[in-house]
Formats: sequence, structure tokens, C-alpha cells
Amino acid sequence: MSIETTLIQELESKLKDWKPGVSERSVGTVERIADGIARISGLPEAKAGELLHIETPEGPVPAMILNLEESMIGAVTLGAFEHIKAGQTVLGTGEVATVPVGAALIGRVVNALGVPIDGKGAVKTDERFPLERVAPGVITRQAVSQPLQTGITAIDAMIPIGRGQRELIIGDRGTGKTAVAVDTMIAQKDTGVTCIYVAIGQKASKIARLRAQLEKYGALSNTIIVVASASDPAPMQYLAPYAGAAIGEWFMQNGKDALIIYDDLSKHAASYREISLLLRRPPGREAYPGDVFYLHSRLLERSARVNKANGGGSLTALPIIETQAGDISAYIPTNVISITDGQIFLETDLFYQGVRPAINTGLSVSRVGGAAQIKAMKKVAGQMRLELAQYRELAAFAQFGSDLDEATQAQIERGKRLTELLKQPQYAPIPVAEQVVLLYAGTRGFLAPVQPQHIQECATCLREQFNLKHTDLLKEISESGQISDETDAILQKELSDMIKDFRPANA
Repeated sequence: MSIETTLIQELESKLKDWKPGVSERSVGTVERIADGIARISGLPEAKAGELLHIETPEGPVPAMILNLEESMIGAVTLGAFEHIKAGQTVLGTGEVATVPVGAALIGRVVNALGVPIDGKGAVKTDERFPLERVAPGVITRQAVSQPLQTGITAIDAMIPIGRGQRELIIGDRGTGKTAVAVDTMIAQKDTGVTCIYVAIGQKASKIARLRAQLEKYGALSNTIIVVASASDPAPMQYLAPYAGAAIGEWFMQNGKDALIIYDDLSKHAASYREISLLLRRPPGREAYPGDVFYLHSRLLERSARVNKANGGGSLTALPIIETQAGDISAYIPTNVISITDGQIFLETDLFYQGVRPAINTGLSVSRVGGAAQIKAMKKVAGQMRLELAQYRELAAFAQFGSDLDEATQAQIERGKRLTELLKQPQYAPIPVAEQVVLLYAGTRGFLAPVQPQHIQECATCLREQFNLKHTDLLKEISESGQISDETDAILQKELSDMIKDFRPANA
């Protein structure tokens, strides 16, 4: 065999499995860039959602493909786009956008790509989940039956939330929507539920205050904050909720319970509308693109309680939607209402009347209902929603005349006391056993001798007395979830004695 033949054979064997580092089919060119939206030519094998690297003199800028057209690609940039210019090279990665996941994220503040922004160094985890994932199917889910206590008496009594549920918090600006979410996070600090707070389009100062409050009340140690603030570009605000959902899914798949709060999806829809209009997608109703329903449905469907074969954990979602002048029949509110398992409606009029949390019990509903309530709570709060609805109707009617029969007057007085009992200050979630005691006192008529203006003081006094004298009783209610005949008898005697001895401070 000649030397020439041997050399050819060796070269052929070495070149047989060789592949170029960058294929010409994964290289494109920036044709134009405006408002963070790049129009790119080339990349014939590009896929929707694929990550790209745009080569600039200051280093590569990540981008994500959202539009695939016949001769052009529309991509949103995920970094500083000021250095991107027409003619620069674009490299396809063949990968979709991912985010780091795992327990290492707990207590951290990250951006929409999972990069830490709290100055505490890198997140030490090797696991990554894609931002977009298919929601668990019907067969992989199990029924929502385990309660997620919010610590807010009005919600836990009348609009119970179960682990794996999607419950919408809806209302006008400044009615306490975020306050409800924060109190719920504080209530989870000793329950083993990991909280994920996704801030979309919020002011950075508001997010900093929220983080400080969580730290103050000991809830930051089991919370992850995902931030896409008002100063971040629209693509980051668009991706943030999906990043939060991916982080939450890790807990769900590892047999743990997680709670995710999207604050708020109105701004999320607005950021998507901005991106879509810049990508020249056809605008529909209120200039939103036609797939804006799918934007939120594919996000919220990822919340579930899965069976043991699929991890056995749960991801509970509390999306927040801001309404204009209480209009829950607007486009985005009706979309999200139809996706979720119920809504907590916060009313402006109630808020300014001093009823806080300002929950409208007539428009609020939980489609999981009693399945996500302990039996003790069902027993004491079963008729309360109806009583409050009747009270509101009678109170409105009573404004037009004072000639009311005794039964109607008694019902109004009872409604006043129940309304006062459900008022609750912020950052003060109440354990479920104490809620049961207070509601037992309210619904069984023990608070009738107390004037409405003293109900809050009386409730605080009752909680203190039971924590001092009957910790075993509270523990039994909390652990068993029931009120036994013996507990019932103790409650009746103790509440009668305590309320008889109650003297208001300013009486």
C-alpha cells in the first residue's frame, strides 16, 4: 500500500465523525433592531422559543425567537440591546430558555432568567427547567383536598383555598390585593410550603419594601422572589411568570408544596401586547393579540396537585388582576376568571369604609369549596356567607326607613358584629385554631352583648386568653381538624365566662 493511500485513509477516518463548531444553518444576521425587537435573516433551522446569541463588540446578547416568518425571524432581546446594530452576526443555540431550579433558590431574589440580583452571589444548583412546559395532564393530577391556610379569617372561612388550586385575587388599584398575598406568604412560614412571589412591572422600591416586610416577619427564609420590575424591558416582564412557574414545578415534582403569586397578570398582558405590536402581530380586542387567553391559560394550568407517581407535590397559584372602576367584565379579568378555580374580589367601597381586607363575599367564590376546609371550620362557618349577604341587603334597605321589626334589627346587629369580627390588620395572619374559636363565638351568638365598636378588642382578648389557658384545646383543633363534643362543651363554657368578664379599655 502506497504512502498516499495510507494518508488518505487516515484523513478519511478522522474526518468521518467531524462536525463544524457552528453550522452555516445556525448563523443569521441582524437586519434591523428597534425597541428590543430584532429582525433577523438566515437561521433556516430556527425553532419558536429558541435562544439566540447576538454577537456585539461588548459581548453576546441573548435573544429569544417569538416570530417565525417566511423570510425573517422576529426575536426579543433579553439583555442590553443598545449595542446591537444591523449586520451583526446571530448564532442559534438549538436550546430553549431555561431557569435554574432547586432548594438553593429559597431566600433569594432573582430576575426573569434566574440570575441573582440580591448581591449574595451565584445560586448553587445544577438543575435547570425550561421556562415553557406542558401542564400536568388529568391522569397525573389528584383531587384538591388539603387546605392552604391564608391566616385571613374571611378567606379561610368563606373562600377556602386548597393546595393545587388557582384562586384569583381581583380588584381596583389600592384595595389591598398585594396585602392579601403577603399575609398568605407570612402564614406559610411554619407550614413547609415554599412561596414564590413574581413581581411583574412593579416599582423596584415597592419590591424592596415587600422583601423587607417578609424578612421582618420571618417569611423570607421560605420565599423566592422573581423580579421583572417596571424598569425592565417588556420581554423580561413577559418571561417572569413562566420562570416562577418553572421554579415552583421543581418543588411540586419533588413531593413538596409550593405557593406562587403572580403580581400582577394585568401588567403581564400589557407587556405581551407591547411585544406583539412591535412584532407586527395583528391586534384584536383592546389591541391585545388573539392568543392573549392562551398566554395565561398555559401558565395557570401548570398549577396542580399531582399524584404520587409524578412527585405527589402541589403548586398553588394566586394570580392578581387589577380592574378599572370595579369592572370585572373587562377583557383580561374575564379571561383569567374563566381559567381559575374561583376569585377573591376586593371592593373599593368596602376598603374606604374601613372593612379590611375589603372582601366582597357576594362576588367572591371558591370552586373547590368545603373540600379544602377542615371540618371544624365547616362546622362554625357554614352559614356565615349567607348571613353576611343577608346583612348587606338588609343594611342597604334599612337606610330608607327606621321601622324595622325586632327580627330584622337582630339580624342587622348580628351582621354588624360578624363584619367587625372579620376585620384584620395587615401582617397579622391568625392560626386556623384561633380562627375557629373566634368564628364559634361570632356565629353562636356569644358576641351579642359586646358593642360592635369593641368586637376587635374582644377578639384579641379571647385569643390571648385561649393561648394562655387552653393551648391544649387549640392544639387539638389544629391537629384533629374537628370539634369534639368535649371541646364543644369547653368552648361554650369558656366563651360565656370570658365575654361576661370582658371590659373594653375605653368603656
